[in-house]
Amino acid sequence: MANNSYSGVKNSMAETNHEGDFGCSLKELCNLMELRGTEGLHKIEESYGGVQGLCTRLKSSPVEGLSGHPSDIEKRKAAFGQNFIPPKKPKTFLQLVWEALQDVTLIILEVAAIVSLGLSFYKPPGADREHCGKGAGGVEDENESEAGWIEGAAILLSVICVVLVTAFNDWSKEKQFRGLQSRIEQEQKFSVVRGGQVIQIPVTEIVVGDIAQIKYGDLLPADGILIQGNDLKIDESSLTGESDHVKKTLDKDLMLLSGTHVMEGSGKMVVSAVGVNSQTGIIFTLLGAGEDDDDDDEEKEEKKKEKEKKKEKKTQDGAAMEMQPLKSEEGGDAEEKRKANLPKKEKSVLQGKLTKLAVQIGKAGLVMSAITVIILVVLFVVDTFWIQGLPWVKSCTPIYIQFFVKFFIIGVTVLVVAVPEGLPLAVTISLAYSVKKMMKDNNLVRHLDACETMGNATAICSDKTGTLTMNRMTVVQVYVADKHYKKVPEPELIPATIMDLLILGIGVNCAYTTKIMPPEKEGGLPRQVGNKTECALLGFALDLKRDYQAIRNEIPEEKLYKVYTFNSVRKSMSTVLKNADGSFRMFSKGASEILLKKCCKILTANGEPKLFRPRDREDMVKKVIEPMASEGLRTICLAYRDFPPSEGEPDWENENEILTSLTCVCVVGIEDPVRPEVPDAIRKCQRAGITVRMVTGDNINTARAIATKCGILQPGDDFLCLEGKEFNRRIRNEKGEIEQERIDKIWPKLRVLARSSPTDKHTLVKGIIDSTVAEQRQVVAVTGDGTNDGPALKKADVGFAMGIAGTDVAKEASDIILTDDNFSSIVKAVMWGRNVYDSISKFLQFQLTVNVVAVIVAFTGACITQDSPLKAVQMLWVNLIMDTFASLALATEPPTESLLLRKPYGRNKPLISRTMMKNILGHAVYQLTIIFTLLFAGEQIFDIDSGRNTPLNAPPSEHYTIVFNTFVMMQLFNEINARKIHGERNVFDGIFNNIIFCSIVLGTFIIQIVIVQFGGKPFSCVGLSIDQWLWCIFLGMGCLLWGQLISSIPTSRLKFLKTAGHGTQKEEIPDEELEDMDGLDEIDHAERELRRGQILWFRGLNRIQTQMDVVSAFQSGTSFQGAVRRQPSSTSQQHDVTHVSSPAHIRVVNAFRSSLSPYEGLEKPESRSSIHNFMTHPEFRIEDSEPHIPLIDDTDAEDDAPTKRNSTPPPPPSPNKNNNAVDSSIHLFLESSKCVSPTAPGSPLHSLETSL
Repeated sequence: MANNSYSGVKNSMAETNHEGDFGCSLKELCNLMELRGTEGLHKIEESYGGVQGLCTRLKSSPVEGLSGHPSDIEKRKAAFGQNFIPPKKPKTFLQLVWEALQDVTLIILEVAAIVSLGLSFYKPPGADREHCGKGAGGVEDENESEAGWIEGAAILLSVICVVLVTAFNDWSKEKQFRGLQSRIEQEQKFSVVRGGQVIQIPVTEIVVGDIAQIKYGDLLPADGILIQGNDLKIDESSLTGESDHVKKTLDKDLMLLSGTHVMEGSGKMVVSAVGVNSQTGIIFTLLGAGEDDDDDDEEKEEKKKEKEKKKEKKTQDGAAMEMQPLKSEEGGDAEEKRKANLPKKEKSVLQGKLTKLAVQIGKAGLVMSAITVIILVVLFVVDTFWIQGLPWVKSCTPIYIQFFVKFFIIGVTVLVVAVPEGLPLAVTISLAYSVKKMMKDNNLVRHLDACETMGNATAICSDKTGTLTMNRMTVVQVYVADKHYKKVPEPELIPATIMDLLILGIGVNCAYTTKIMPPEKEGGLPRQVGNKTECALLGFALDLKRDYQAIRNEIPEEKLYKVYTFNSVRKSMSTVLKNADGSFRMFSKGASEILLKKCCKILTANGEPKLFRPRDREDMVKKVIEPMASEGLRTICLAYRDFPPSEGEPDWENENEILTSLTCVCVVGIEDPVRPEVPDAIRKCQRAGITVRMVTGDNINTARAIATKCGILQPGDDFLCLEGKEFNRRIRNEKGEIEQERIDKIWPKLRVLARSSPTDKHTLVKGIIDSTVAEQRQVVAVTGDGTNDGPALKKADVGFAMGIAGTDVAKEASDIILTDDNFSSIVKAVMWGRNVYDSISKFLQFQLTVNVVAVIVAFTGACITQDSPLKAVQMLWVNLIMDTFASLALATEPPTESLLLRKPYGRNKPLISRTMMKNILGHAVYQLTIIFTLLFAGEQIFDIDSGRNTPLNAPPSEHYTIVFNTFVMMQLFNEINARKIHGERNVFDGIFNNIIFCSIVLGTFIIQIVIVQFGGKPFSCVGLSIDQWLWCIFLGMGCLLWGQLISSIPTSRLKFLKTAGHGTQKEEIPDEELEDMDGLDEIDHAERELRRGQILWFRGLNRIQTQMDVVSAFQSGTSFQGAVRRQPSSTSQQHDVTHVSSPAHIRVVNAFRSSLSPYEGLEKPESRSSIHNFMTHPEFRIEDSEPHIPLIDDTDAEDDAPTKRNSTPPPPPSPNKNNNAVDSSIHLFLESSKCVSPTAPGSPLHSLETSL
């Protein structure tokens, strides 16, 4: 991982004149960074006289760092470049307009309009219209026939409007993504030493010569050379494809490269290359990506990959569902890809359902429009040539063609109205709006569809520290010198010898990056910087009136002889000091259950060590540790060991020998108070049908105490609290393999998993997601902050990373970043997710009513009167403009608390429930009745001329204007009805909270007045009188009254109603089965016909089971063959994907793809269709490839660790040298698995589905 670290140092814009100021040139440094391992070491020794010499030439000091003087920084930027890779230019507005024009229905309309325009200017020489049939004649007024061109022009104009609106929406969305992107970049900071002070600066400000502090979990931002390191291990798979962690030491390998991850340990490096000159940057440039990609180093990589493998980037927008034809290149592999894709985690359920629905509606519309055209043509031909018996006269041909073009335009109009173009827009607007608002609720959404998936969440697996608790640790109890103090004792009560050992041990054996800073404002609490558990210990030293900083000044980090940093295998941290007489003293701290087992002595009241036998240990556990834990305290043991000079230097590599026969100094109880808002948030979740589980590394008593305080466990519940060891014992069979049915016995009752390792967390999440016991597939959200949480965050349906405490690796694997690390923000995310779903259902209900009515009116009107009552331009206004506005209005409804009172929808809950179907059909009946009454009896009612059977190009009639106006008024009032979809009575509830809605309804009304009164010929309208207007409005308002009537009819009585818009399950379930499943998950739970549902459900399950078996058989073979052009690779499941025999550069690219790109997905979601999708498989193999090694004792995965943040380790090394399988799967695939859902509209599969 090291590679990324320093990559930002130089830029290609180096200017020679400045390089003279430094003792080495840009080129020399670039060449130096190309070397690896010992070659690099020799080169540095030869050319620069060691790292010290290099620092001197770069005018930097390993201790003081750079001066930080602006002129010096500028000079360095000029000589070596800046630490950023130039972003790709955004699409211009014109490009977006061009994309919007690609819509098929619009193209058909444009063609029809142009033909119609051309014909209207064609005057046949001396043709007398009369003998061409009665439809053609009868136009007395010369000017009127001149106006034939208006309709064509109006259609073109409305098409232009639609295109501009669409393009503008895309453009503003893209702008939002960029804003989000840059916000994420600004938040990326890195610690460097400047002027002797450690400061955090934005990654882009790093320059060559900076001294950067690196620690566990960092993603290195620039290339650099190690100056000092403790136990440093780097995952360089992103650059080399080798997944073994590389140890970095001063005597073997000092090269740290940008884009790599620090997996363990800490250290300092001098930055040697930044931006496009770093290793990552160079690869970018090779790939021609410099100008192509988004700012973040990482992203760049990822995209490159995509480009390499998949030249066919979809032009498609995040949510747009226009159907795209399969790109030719994919044709061959499409089938294969489809198979590879099926078993993947499908992400956006909603988009799958919508795409499917849109395709179905589109097909229906196509059929209707074809029938309309055929009927019109047949009627015209029969009437003219048979009934009137006219011959076909050559001079009449243009007139007949004009009729046929008019019929064609009517047909296209029916199609336009039938296809809900508003849908993709509604989804996009709704998601984009939610994402923007969620930022205010401390949710930074990295993948758009995570927001909607969150609404379906049924389970949340949360960390304890920092999420449920405040992550402000303080020592509140201590057992020292044979006494258990319930509060921090006065310094005089502790013997001086013990006090000195204690303060020295705390001072040197906490990461030097951890410190207590003075409060920011008067009277505030001191600020805790770094690992919070260590902060508690440093705070304890301050409470004892001693200064840990004095010790650190006396023993700087460089003087520490050896450091064993904290990791989840060790569960402890130790630091060795070398004394003047050649002896060594080691200080250790760690989880008390573990360290006490390694202690053979304990310091007594007089400061002397006495024997500490297993019996004493059991007493201590019962009397000290369990009481502390039952109050929710985390217990940490502090110990030391002396190595006398007589024994010589011990073998430091043999950790088991080193970490034994310790002397216990004290045991402290650290409190991390529960956040005040958490119990309430958890109650809301439980009410909303979401199970909250706590997964923590703390011991089981602490965990149980905190879970009870939070309300996860209620007194008297029979829920399970397990430790990681016990959990593993229960879910594995005799051979040690995990069995799904064993997990199924446990997870429904499990509420607390304590002392769990990252692998346990991943196993639990995977077990719940894959489980088939519940009637719906569980949708799981997970929170994580450590590097080792990556796999679980990836596997979950929605991964939440902590914005404050989280490491870069965790953020990269997540879908949403909680900027305040607070559990209650997750509840807000659930609310927004449900709101997105509801907004889209509201819009669907409105849109489909318009569509059903308009299609039927155009169809029957055309067949009966040979002319559509609603003209093409009018239809376009109703459909495109009103739908676009309506999607804005209905998609921006703010969420209400009432959303949290219902259970989550299942993944196969249809988009259109039976209640909604009732509303759609009910309103359609009302509107059709009114319109047909007006159409066939309107002239008598209003005492006006009939508008039926007018000749070609006749002037607009009052009659048809009233029909059009009433139609629009009904839609306007129905828009208000559409605000409620669950059959609520009060449709005005909270309407004024949504300013956008009110202004749009009002705006549409005003435009309608303008169109009717002044639209004239283009809109086929005539001004109406006040009376006529009032009638139109009155008939429109009837919709509201009718809505009340509809909601009085119980849905359960209407057995004939079907639901629509089902999702696609993992495998495309055959249609008949979908019909069977109809009865399953609608909102109207009470109305479900239970018996029928259950029988079908089981039948369905059996079928799915069979399909899954077939799929898993495929899966093993094809999972990434799609990616690596299907090279045979059975090993690939065990090895990371890049080992497949591909040429070296592809290998680099592959490797890059997988691990970089922390913020992929922010660029537009289309990138989800990246090649990643096909590379994810190995990630899920994580448990199989790692023979389960019982962790030493069952301890703390999360952060008991004294230095949780600084050093979370990788999973325990597996004996088989195939360690890479584990680690690579964690990092290599970090980025990938979340990428694409089988039906995400951007994916190849999507286009395949639609084109099929």
